[in-house]
Amino acid sequence: QGQLVESGGGEVQPGGSLRLSCAGVGFSVNEYGAGWFRQAPGKEREAISCIAAYGDSSYYADSVNGRFTISRDNARKVIYLQMTDLKPEDTAVYYCASRNNIIKSCEGNIDYNWWGQGTQVTVSS
Repeated sequence: QGQLVESGGGEVQPGGSLRLSCAGVGFSVNEYGAGWFRQAPGKEREAISCIAAYGDSSYYADSVNGRFTISRDNARKVIYLQMTDLKPEDTAVYYCASRNNIIKSCEGNIDYNWWGQGTQVTVSS
């Protein structure tokens, strides 16, 4: 059973930046690919980004496209979500997800079965 750990959340002012990290416990999540999700209070969980295990396949939701960047760090064996120009509506708990089959493409529906515990991101003045 894969376990994921997110870090890097916190409180930031509008227009600020944060970088979230996703690491696997006992495995290298960068070798599997991963997605990032978020859930704000009273709202459904939203898929916001995905990166495949290799190559250039990635996905961004319209709500974050152009502001967020997902990447793999093969040396550190983690996956990052760089968030810039943060807005109050980005406030949510952010989750990293992966699965026990390598993600070859971010196109279509992906069944994730490994999830992290989430990290809070608060954007407020």
